[in-house]
Amino acid sequence: MLLIRPAIKNILGGGMRTWLNMAVLSFTFVLIVLYNGITDGWVQESRRETIQWETGQGQLWHSDYDRFDIFSIQEAHGVIPEKLQPAIAAHTYTPILVSLGVIYPQGRLQNVMLKGIDPEQSILNIPSKQLKSSGDEIVTLIGKRMAQAAKLKKGDRVMVRWRDRNGTFDAREVLISDVFDTKVASVDEGQLWFNLEDLRKLTSLPDEATYLIRSANGPVVSDVEGWHYKDLKFLLADLDMMLKGERIEMAIIFTVLLSIGLLALFDTQVLSIFRRQKEIGTYIALGMTPRRVAGLFTLEGTTYSILGILFGALWGTPILIWFARAGISMPEMDDMGIAIGNALYPVYEPSSVLLNIFIIVSLSALISYLPARKIAKQNVVYALKGKIS
Repeated sequence: MLLIRPAIKNILGGGMRTWLNMAVLSFTFVLIVLYNGITDGWVQESRRETIQWETGQGQLWHSDYDRFDIFSIQEAHGVIPEKLQPAIAAHTYTPILVSLGVIYPQGRLQNVMLKGIDPEQSILNIPSKQLKSSGDEIVTLIGKRMAQAAKLKKGDRVMVRWRDRNGTFDAREVLISDVFDTKVASVDEGQLWFNLEDLRKLTSLPDEATYLIRSANGPVVSDVEGWHYKDLKFLLADLDMMLKGERIEMAIIFTVLLSIGLLALFDTQVLSIFRRQKEIGTYIALGMTPRRVAGLFTLEGTTYSILGILFGALWGTPILIWFARAGISMPEMDDMGIAIGNALYPVYEPSSVLLNIFIIVSLSALISYLPARKIAKQNVVYALKGKIS
């Protein structure tokens, strides 16, 4: 309490110097919170959209399936084990059949991936109910990116060529029943979605699938008859690696912003100690030890950071809330395969905000102590004369 009163009095009497320090530290704090919120919002949205549109809560792969090996996909399929049939009937697992093909939009040739999905599934957000067809016509779904690349739209018909299990090539005209919009490019680009039973008939693969997608209520099944379970840690490894790189970038920006704020505080403390040498000598003459005087200056610098955070919370909270509701417009990233929409909505995690506050206050105390530590080493006689070197 003995140090708090003079520290606050000195800060309040600092005038413009105090306001400049508070302004710099508050701006740094708000900017760091906003950038962390953008990163956290991107992480949460990317994971959520990928789970809802592509991975589900886990997948069971055929032993020959490798999503990164395009040459093995044609043969990566098999009969679904009998043990999994009850889960499929209960719609806690849904099978996906993958094959390769070619389409000829407006006479052009374009390689595509043919995917069959159950129209009754509800695990993924893909509008598979649009694949219910009447009569002999085969209907398909495509994503917005695929529609733009192939110059197709809802209601168009396109010729599709594929190869069945016997190696025989066949072709047929299919109807584009709908064009869906998704942020996840990996379920959109270069893909045609079929009714599962239609694709099985076309490829002569009855009761077969390439992989199965698990819902949140689906049982976790380990390896079953050549089928291997892949959890979200495996399925989202690429996304996590990309986001890890973003975290590194965030740490660099965090360091630069914080350095700017702390540099202003450091300069203020150095100048303050230089100009207040006689005041320091007076404190020592009144019985205050040099270490307590150093503690006083350290407390002043720490109080600057606390006041800066409070000031930043005062003017920054409405701005941060507005960004969280209105979002931040993002450029088109369709070609980058990033699961993000036209606007990014920051998410402010309390733990992240508290960690930022702790780091700013702690480093402010350290930066304030560095120039003040010389006071504790000074000769009392020199301090009384105002000669601190």
